[in-house]
Amino acid sequence: MPERTTPSPPPSAPPTATPPATATPPAKAVTGSGTATGSGTGVPGSGAPGSRPGATLVVASAATALTLMNYTAPMLALPAMAATFHTAASAQAWLLNGTPLGLAVFLLVAGSLADDHGRRRVFLLGTLALGVTTALGGLATSTLTFTLARIAQGAASAAVLAASLGLLAHAYPGGAARIRATGIWGAFVSAGIALGPLLAGLLSEVAAWRLTYGVLAAATLVVAGFGTRTLAESRAPREGRPDIAGAVALGLALAALLTALTLGRDGWLRPSVGLLLLAALALAAVFGRIETGRARAGRPPMIDLALFRRPAFRASVAGALFTGLAVIGVFSVLPTLLQHGTGMAPLTTAWLFLLWSGTSFVVALQVRRLADRLSAPRQLAVGFALSTAGVLTLLGTADAAPDGAGWFRLALGLLVAGVGSGLLNAALPRLAVDSVPRERAAMGSGANNSARYIGSSAGVALALALATAGPDTALGTAAVLGVVGAGVTLAVGRAAR
Repeated sequence: MPERTTPSPPPSAPPTATPPATATPPAKAVTGSGTATGSGTGVPGSGAPGSRPGATLVVASAATALTLMNYTAPMLALPAMAATFHTAASAQAWLLNGTPLGLAVFLLVAGSLADDHGRRRVFLLGTLALGVTTALGGLATSTLTFTLARIAQGAASAAVLAASLGLLAHAYPGGAARIRATGIWGAFVSAGIALGPLLAGLLSEVAAWRLTYGVLAAATLVVAGFGTRTLAESRAPREGRPDIAGAVALGLALAALLTALTLGRDGWLRPSVGLLLLAALALAAVFGRIETGRARAGRPPMIDLALFRRPAFRASVAGALFTGLAVIGVFSVLPTLLQHGTGMAPLTTAWLFLLWSGTSFVVALQVRRLADRLSAPRQLAVGFALSTAGVLTLLGTADAAPDGAGWFRLALGLLVAGVGSGLLNAALPRLAVDSVPRERAAMGSGANNSARYIGSSAGVALALALATAGPDTALGTAAVLGVVGAGVTLAVGRAAR
């Protein structure tokens, strides 16, 4: 689930990580009515030439919220969908992991395409595709067809998320205005996470879970219509073709990893699990070699590995990865754990989930006020610490119907974890665009969000696998990962300074 990696209302502090002076020069402008290209110059806090900053922020934030609503809607409906499709317990992770798999695989591709061929173009194509594939998900008749639709939704969502931050980086070249814009964008990540399960819960009271997908599809297509009238084009073109080989290697590596984690719930020592994990490592190494080879040959890689020399970029990627592993993973399955362990009704769990995601939304909107006192890496570390504290408070609350004290602990844990999640969501977008050269903003966004959804895909599969030993096993593991995430981001953050 998405955090104010950069978004928030009125800002008040300069970005934390300043890109080195070796950034590639901005791309030249291209002709076309109502468009402006290049990374954008101008007075910090003002819109880049040809852009409409306010309209760009509204459309990008609305599309992002709908993307996350699509992502989180199945969290609440997982039991109903599993019953509809007769999905085996060992395969239920795929009902949730289709979208994050598509996101993780295509975010880097989408970021490169957006920078090279137009952020507006990629954003609008992604929004239209998301509307269509969401409708197809609502019409699915089996676990396989639903999972395939979710993977397609993830690919479309990748285009929306990568291009939207690129559009914002162009519309808000820097300074306090960018901090404010990315803070608001991050808050709408939290809003989407909050509203997806709530919408699914409310509609499940009057109709089947499929209606949720029809509503989300229609709303997404409406936003696409507004985008065609309000967004300005920007790009940083490079010569070369899309990195198909890299995308295939990365996709196969992630598929092998997620399959291993999914099968692991039936036995971690089985040969098939070990072979899949080894295949994932080998394919990841192949991906690295492909990207390195493209860079040496002067062809644009899907991800410029030289960016990892930047401490701020490493902090961005590490923070996003552990956000997925330690936060999104466990909270994606928590509604299902509560329904199974406590017997709560779906709508009750939706309102409880709102305590976490709603708090995250409010905090992400307001945390911009800390930008001049708290660096983004430190903000990530504090966010991980609070999320971990909230998860530890939840121990023992998901395996039996709560009494008075149980309800209090459940609410308190969700609120504290929500504050931590809001800090994470606000800091990640900020680091994503500030840690790369301005003309590589969509690539920075793609790398950040790829790491987040790689982590969340693995986190969901791991949480569901560990939950077979009891909800507290999954929660305890998430707490340990949160501590590791805080330590890693603090260590990398010191290097960034």
